[in-house]
Amino acid sequence: GDCFPCPPEGCPMMGHYADRFPDKLKRENQKYFLNTAADKPFAAWRQKVFIKLSGVKETRGDINLVYYDTEGHTKEYEIANGDLSQDEVYTKYLDVEINPKNTSKIEFIWNKAVFSLLWARLGAKTVNIVHGEDG
Repeated sequence: GDCFPCPPEGCPMMGHYADRFPDKLKRENQKYFLNTAADKPFAAWRQKVFIKLSGVKETRGDINLVYYDTEGHTKEYEIANGDLSQDEVYTKYLDVEINPKNTSKIEFIWNKAVFSLLWARLGAKTVNIVHGEDG
């Protein structure tokens, strides 16, 4: 996450277009990391998600985001689990397998971890997503 989003000159590219970043190639002993998806075409888009909760003051459970694309594909990502508080902003880096250009909606899901007779509810006050460059 230290290089997210890409630097002003753009994200270095691998393969055929690597020569477009000659300054990056001058440094020695560099480490590069490539995150891929589990399924074809193996592309993943780095996103940084910020969620501010609303509702009950504190509870236990987990919060997830479900991404939907225009072709009917879905993918669910866990953002946080355990003790949840409306006073916190939950931040997570995701490597999303659904192209941001094709995302039709993002759904917020909250699951309670313990049975309670209280009708406590938790929601998203704000969900902010920062995209890296298209990959």
